[in-house]
Amino acid sequence: MRRFFSLNKDWHFQIEGKYDEKVDVPHTWNAVDGQDGGNDYLRALATYEKTFDAPVFDKDKERVHIQFDGVNSESTVYLNGEEVIRHEGGYSTFRKDITDHLKDKDNYLKVLVDNRPNTRVYPQKADFTFYGGIYRDVNLLVVSKSHFDLDHYGTRGIRIKAKPVEGYKKAIVEAFLYANSENADVNIEVLDADDNVIHEAKIRHEDRRSQQDKSSGDGSFCFEHEFTMDDVHLWEGIKNPYLYHLKATLIKDGEAVDEIETKFGVRDFHYHPKTGFYLNGKSYALHGVSRHQDRKGLGNAITNEMHKEDMDLICEMGANTIRLAHYQHSQYFYDLCDERGMIVWAEIPYISEHMPDGRDNTISQMKELIIQNYNHPSIVCWGISNEITISTKNKKDMMENHRILNDLCHEMDDTRFTTLACYAACGPFNKVAHITDTVSWNLYLGWYVPGLFLNDLWMRFFHLVYPNRCLGYSEYGCEGMPNLHSEKPHRGDHTEEYQAVYHEYMLKCFERNPFMWATHVWNMFDFAADARNQGGEPGMNHKGLVTFDRKTKKDSFYLYKAWWSEEPFVHIASKRFVQRTKSRIRLKVYSNQNEITLFADGKKLETKHGKHVFEFEVSLGEIGKETEITAVSGAFKDSTKFVRVASPNPEYSLKDQGDKGANWT
Repeated sequence: MRRFFSLNKDWHFQIEGKYDEKVDVPHTWNAVDGQDGGNDYLRALATYEKTFDAPVFDKDKERVHIQFDGVNSESTVYLNGEEVIRHEGGYSTFRKDITDHLKDKDNYLKVLVDNRPNTRVYPQKADFTFYGGIYRDVNLLVVSKSHFDLDHYGTRGIRIKAKPVEGYKKAIVEAFLYANSENADVNIEVLDADDNVIHEAKIRHEDRRSQQDKSSGDGSFCFEHEFTMDDVHLWEGIKNPYLYHLKATLIKDGEAVDEIETKFGVRDFHYHPKTGFYLNGKSYALHGVSRHQDRKGLGNAITNEMHKEDMDLICEMGANTIRLAHYQHSQYFYDLCDERGMIVWAEIPYISEHMPDGRDNTISQMKELIIQNYNHPSIVCWGISNEITISTKNKKDMMENHRILNDLCHEMDDTRFTTLACYAACGPFNKVAHITDTVSWNLYLGWYVPGLFLNDLWMRFFHLVYPNRCLGYSEYGCEGMPNLHSEKPHRGDHTEEYQAVYHEYMLKCFERNPFMWATHVWNMFDFAADARNQGGEPGMNHKGLVTFDRKTKKDSFYLYKAWWSEEPFVHIASKRFVQRTKSRIRLKVYSNQNEITLFADGKKLETKHGKHVFEFEVSLGEIGKETEITAVSGAFKDSTKFVRVASPNPEYSLKDQGDKGANWT
């Protein structure tokens, strides 16, 4: 059966004139300079080299593949002096059979990794850092000569379609398995969440067919099997993300030679332009976040533990949907989305600027995204592009490219819908906004543009003009620095308080406009955008609800938790705004409880009833005196201390940034 061997250790990494060192992968050379501002991070051609001994394998019966889980953004792989792989695209899995190039000992592996600007490979212009490097795992895979397909766009060799029927009591499941063997059978086992076998089948080789279409490897053989599941457990989002397992075994001459397994969920979904998203026939309002995959000091070379920490924070806040921007994310994170019940928008990095020479790359990246992620029940839509009108010149070619991608998605996957994210300046009448099945907008009304009320007007105008078109918000947010504070927060001050005011408005706005098919906060976490200089920390986008290092949850995080989470809690806002000049301050408490009692130095002040946001007036003592505030709701409470001071603390205000806080555009 399949055996994996890691190649992560002991690489020689080199960029001429810059680096010459030993590294382990995952690795990026932009972990520091891609996060420090100036838009001067190194985009270069790098060399990764190592030697390795071939794993022990039966040369008569087995083959060896090399697998790269992510290399940004172009890569050329050489083994013992011969080119074996050329891959364009920085976010997907790719692999190759290297058996015929292997020696028993001292195999020399060289990988050229290139993140230099070009006009062919996306992304080239965007508000995030394009970290160069082999930033995900590298493995050797030993597999039988007869095996499930490995060679078609990073395929897993298996495709599952599961559709509930008869009032969601049963399900029709179609399994498509692709193998390279002409005379082999396939055994199938379906297991429930407790590993009980609930269905078994055997597909004889004479019942399979040669397959040369959009869904499988060229020249491979497709084994098809359809069956009905009774008393089906539905995959029901965050409440009950129930997963089945399908295990397939390839049988050759009576011997099991290869085995693969995938999880799948049974769910149904649709959208309505007036009432939003539905899961399994029930209204299911999608409210959640967008996510980038980088970390402070590490870039995109992050661990599974870090992926899990991200998911834990998203779940703690109560989100039920994630837009995985702006590229294909780690398979581990898609698996977490399945297991936690997240509704996922998955997309390719066709972003900001259409490149006439890049059409083939958009198609290949979309094929990889769909083929590698088809079985994830969490994914409900494929994102075609993001803010593509921001600087596109050849609009006719861009429109044609979009139609090709939209048709490709429907041809490859008839179970999901398509969508895209429009740039703020892309008006509601723009033809781009009417290509995909649904559409969302990246709008920052109340941040880049004054007037929070414009969000209501914009949504209602679009809905009035296009009442049968599903509308969502793919990005909305504002910068918030947990070290900056104000008694009178205003647009552009980057304070934690204004970020909270902004999101308070947006949550009420969405409640007033329930026809939105999905809303996604930009962003769950602060992330690196080396072209930015805002908020007093160059190289960063600070719109996250959690800081880049994941150590600080901003007040806005708790605001969303108060609206979305069922886990009881109480949070006093502006706790980091310790030093106050006023003798009487307005205090906010965020909670998902309906009653809050406030105490000052142990003395009860007031009890208020309400939802989500509770406001109190609190008196502070004379200058220099410390006042302890405690907010209580039943068994749940939060405490903090404020100090009255004679003059404002200058550290709470944004300093002059010289370039006036340059945006990436």
